[in-house]
Amino acid sequence: MSCRAVLLLALVPLSALLPLAAVLAPAAAMVGGAPPASPAVASHAVLIVGSRGNSCTGVALARDLVLTVAHCVQPGADYKLVDYDAARRPQLKDVRSVAVHPQFDLQTMLAHRMTADVALLKLAEPLPADKSPATLGSRLPTTVGEPFVVAGFGVTVRGDGRTGGTVRSATLVATGRPGSLQLRLVDPATHNERAGLSACTGDSGAPVFEEDGGKPRVIGVVSWSTGPKNAGGCGGLTGVTPLARYRDWIVDTARKLGSPLSP
Repeated sequence: MSCRAVLLLALVPLSALLPLAAVLAPAAAMVGGAPPASPAVASHAVLIVGSRGNSCTGVALARDLVLTVAHCVQPGADYKLVDYDAARRPQLKDVRSVAVHPQFDLQTMLAHRMTADVALLKLAEPLPADKSPATLGSRLPTTVGEPFVVAGFGVTVRGDGRTGGTVRSATLVATGRPGSLQLRLVDPATHNERAGLSACTGDSGAPVFEEDGGKPRVIGVVSWSTGPKNAGGCGGLTGVTPLARYRDWIVDTARKLGSPLSP
């Protein structure tokens, strides 16, 4: 894959978060015409914004703990969760602390090589009632063609400058060589040959679910995307950091932060 092809998905201009109602107006997510996520999936996804003007997606693992990717929550900025009231007005929720995997290396990420792109956010207060913790999976995907559900708050059109207030999801399938370092997903209708469903800007950290007995389990988080035929942009491949390799760190760090995970 060409190094120029990979788009990190954290950066969405938020005009320094002001005026908040304008820049965080409800919108769609995921390029390619993805529909709204089912209530069961949407209840796990959260929207994260940073004081440097970036926006990402995360997934609740406990009432006060969110999993996302490390490149979304780098030092030197403050991070908040965004919730919407009954009138769909955005409200910022404080993040108490951020834990980044010690093996994550930003320069490795920027060079488009795989690294431990995972982080945990400890919240200052519990998540809103409409959000619920997801179950952390442990299985490593290994089969080409296996389906997974990706749910994110990113943009629907790259460059439109807005993050979304609606969680949208897409069922994508594994391609390439699934392994413990990376999982590449593709729209089964387009196979990376033309524009299709994929993660896009603002979908970094979006949860990737597998169905286990009718219950969604998080097996990865979105790190990057490409355009069709590995060009720059979105609508081609969705790059995922599998969680099996980092599960012990996630569980141990959650316990240390006072948010032990359910079995």
